[in-house]
Amino acid sequence: MDITPSKTQPAPVLEEVVGRSALTQMPSVQPDSLICFSHLRWDFVYQRPQHLMTRLARQFPVFYVEERVLRDLDQPNLAVVTHGVGVTVVVPMLPDRLNPAEQIAAQRQLLDRFLAERSLVAPILWYYTPMMRSFSDHLPAARIVYDCMDELSAFLGAPPELIEREADLLQAADIVFTGGISLYEAKKGRHPNIHPFPSSIDVAHFASARQTMPEPADQAPIPHPRLGHYAVLDERLDVELLAYVADAQPDWQLIMVGPIVKIDPATLPRRANIHYLGPKRYEMMPAYLSGWDLAIMPFARNAATRFISPTKTPEYLAAGKRVVSTDIRDVARSYGDTGLVSIASTPELFVRAIRRELEQPRDEAWLRDVNETLARTSWDQTAAEMLSLLQSDGP
Repeated sequence: MDITPSKTQPAPVLEEVVGRSALTQMPSVQPDSLICFSHLRWDFVYQRPQHLMTRLARQFPVFYVEERVLRDLDQPNLAVVTHGVGVTVVVPMLPDRLNPAEQIAAQRQLLDRFLAERSLVAPILWYYTPMMRSFSDHLPAARIVYDCMDELSAFLGAPPELIEREADLLQAADIVFTGGISLYEAKKGRHPNIHPFPSSIDVAHFASARQTMPEPADQAPIPHPRLGHYAVLDERLDVELLAYVADAQPDWQLIMVGPIVKIDPATLPRRANIHYLGPKRYEMMPAYLSGWDLAIMPFARNAATRFISPTKTPEYLAAGKRVVSTDIRDVARSYGDTGLVSIASTPELFVRAIRRELEQPRDEAWLRDVNETLARTSWDQTAAEMLSLLQSDGP
């Protein structure tokens, strides 16, 4: 997951990849819009949903429905904000006195009214969370898409009914996408039309970090060597490993960028050479990356990381940074087996790999391999391939 807070920005026109009339070539489908149901706030972090929805919005109106917000209100209502990229964010605002059943009923009524007011009768329903089926499972749909970017049931605080909700969504979905190969392998027996789409990248954006850039004010005073990592800092972070690295080499400076979520900040290791810089906006990330000597991915090995395919892997590589990662399966076989990323399975090996990578001179052959690998993927390409699969999936 990318942790950089979202920033509305122009997206490359998808029609250049798939043609302006892409969906009109599907007479049996004829969607009039796309409604995306997501557990991720549009303005929290800029990651897979934002990358894809801004591109798909070049084809038809996109309505991004967030989880409900409880407030001291008299009546339920919708907060609606339209962004310049063609995405309209819709947030159900509910009175905090409503019980769970009443919340579902209220969201169903708000959504029905919203669609009726806009005469939307054949939307593509695109789900990132099965939980939002509870108030949308009655809607007519040109297609139902489940873009399973993570194994949400393994995350800290996951609702116990999520597994049952996912089973319902898998039964209803016309097509399923997964956020990585491991996740695809875990789900492929549960749906006849499932396709893996690992995390992609905006190469040009992150490749700008290969040039020297002005230092962000909060990073500028930090000495070198700098080992950087940006992420949502949650149960997927190996805090023991972070402390081990900091203690093993006090002159190394560990720069951690991103919001702290679902864990107590007091549980994070505090050392003079660990710097928590907080969340940063998407457009600022190349400036931070440019000033790092090495990128690290200190992921814990637990249920929450079993199926992850971190977006930051290709982003670090696009920035021209050597990367040391724990042995996350999709990282190891997609990037470790080809020698683009160093994989370490223990704290001792992690430190040893960092030392080795810091001593490496600039390797033009390695950089050519990185460029060739990244040339095969982009968010434009991912969106186009997903759209093509929807086109070919006619009844």
